[in-house]
Amino acid sequence: MAASPSQTTATTASSARGLTKTYGSGAAAVRALDGVDVDFAAGAFTAIMGPSGSGKSTLMHLLAGLDQATAGTVTLGGTDVTRLDDDALTRLRRDRVGFVFQSFNLLPMFTAEQNILLPLELAGTRPDREWLDLLVATLGLGQRLTHRPSELSGGQQQRVAIARALIARPDVVFADEPTGNLDSRSGAEVLSFLRRSVRELGRTVVMVTHDPTAAAYADRVVLLADGRIAGDIADPTPESVLAGLDALRALDAPAAEAVAS
Repeated sequence: MAASPSQTTATTASSARGLTKTYGSGAAAVRALDGVDVDFAAGAFTAIMGPSGSGKSTLMHLLAGLDQATAGTVTLGGTDVTRLDDDALTRLRRDRVGFVFQSFNLLPMFTAEQNILLPLELAGTRPDREWLDLLVATLGLGQRLTHRPSELSGGQQQRVAIARALIARPDVVFADEPTGNLDSRSGAEVLSFLRRSVRELGRTVVMVTHDPTAAAYADRVVLLADGRIAGDIADPTPESVLAGLDALRALDAPAAEAVAS
């Protein structure tokens, strides 16, 4: 089944219904996600948070078509991702999804500009120079396009990765701990640029993070615990995110005590 053209609605870019992911079988089975229902607004910056093992990375991988669900559905811009065959999934990830990872994943022999344009090269598509120029200006890369990754700082490399993720105008950019390998100053710059890509360029960003300060750059924080949606914070601040995480830990404490006894 082929993916339909991008048709993100005015309100929802990505959604999940009854999303379940189980690893293993029998007594050794682990349910990483347990019937998740969630929507991610188009043109918004959403952070996903939760304790270690809560299912946040699994959720992102399923939303992005990087892994297959055990049950339930994922929709991206009107396309049911869970019903696509391998070829259609490859095209969807190439044309309609952008990725930013903790490791920058830049090709060392390419310049910054060549790395940015790589998704279009792979798709056989000619770049929109006006869009490229806008990304370069927004991300402050104008003086770095001819530099190779080894000639760039970590923050600059991650900005190149963001531009690469945005170059094809994807429905959603998924960012997995994008500041994990950066110092606090470079991390703050990268988060500011992600927020600008949403507010000034109209993009949609879904970010997994463990850092309450990073999550506070988002418009909304979705909290996960034990593979289920456990909370939702609008207009987050570091304090409100910390309070939400503390509440999750307080709920987990009695269960942990019961297991120990």
